[in-house]
Amino acid sequence: MRFVVRAAGALAVLMLGATAGCAQPVEPQAAPAEEEQLPFADWLAELKSEALSKGITEETFEAALSTAQPIPRVIELDRSQPEFTLTFRQYLTRTVPKSRVDTGRRLLRENKEILEKVSKEFEVQPRFLVAFWGIESDFGRITGGFSVPHALATLAHDGRRSQFFRGELLNALQILDEKHIQPHRMKGSWAGAMGQTQFMPSSFLRFAVDFDKDGRRDIWTTRDDVFASAANYLSRSGWKGDQTWGRAVRLPAQFDRSLISLEVTKTLSEWQALGVRRPDGRDLPVADLEASLVQPGDDKNDVFIVYDNYRTTLKWNRSTYFALAVGHLADRIGQQ
Repeated sequence: MRFVVRAAGALAVLMLGATAGCAQPVEPQAAPAEEEQLPFADWLAELKSEALSKGITEETFEAALSTAQPIPRVIELDRSQPEFTLTFRQYLTRTVPKSRVDTGRRLLRENKEILEKVSKEFEVQPRFLVAFWGIESDFGRITGGFSVPHALATLAHDGRRSQFFRGELLNALQILDEKHIQPHRMKGSWAGAMGQTQFMPSSFLRFAVDFDKDGRRDIWTTRDDVFASAANYLSRSGWKGDQTWGRAVRLPAQFDRSLISLEVTKTLSEWQALGVRRPDGRDLPVADLEASLVQPGDDKNDVFIVYDNYRTTLKWNRSTYFALAVGHLADRIGQQ
């Protein structure tokens, strides 16, 4: 098995060469529209009527979209999405290099006070918040340079996934109408993922938090809001603050490999009885935890026992590689 990185989620890979395979939480995608495509100006006028009917002010709509035109590069990226074939170890090497670990450890120390406040409220450990932050946007360094309203308008007009992106565009207009950010500063990926958390607009509306109480939910520049928004997303998705994500394990000879599946869940003591051990041969932890086994690639030695927080990470991004990378980075960041 090889992992295919697509450009929609490879923003940081393309720009960094050493980061995540998916740059934003994965959102459901509607079926392609079958209706005839309107000229962009006519489509925009029709969208304006809908936006105004939903309470968006004309001032907001004009500020966000009065100069909008279809962006050919966005369509090109959506159509082609160049692929990069990586093994799990290649992916992990790019995503969790020593430089990122060192930066993560430094930022964990520098942001200790706010991270501890966020962790106390949402029950998500600081090292995991820093790990998500690091993999999604290289700790806020790479967040995308496209105008989110213009990119979403391009995709919504295009027709291939118009219903999904039209909804995200209306959500983006609501965010602007609520004055969380100015239109010219609403930047993100070509697919509309925004800020240091790379939230789609719908995720922003559901999970973004104004933690510094300044009246704006700012996932672009305010770290208090960035950390709290990520923590709120994870907490409301089922994160358990008293557990880790999992660990590497070693399987015995003649192990029934059909048991390597998220569909198979056993207690740690049951896996222990089947001969599953830590890589150095030591026993598994003595804890009352349900767990599954995951093998991310072709290498039969790359096997991990994973807990509920791994499954929660998959709600953020449905990629085995991504979820394992978050866990690895969090572990290494925590080893100060």
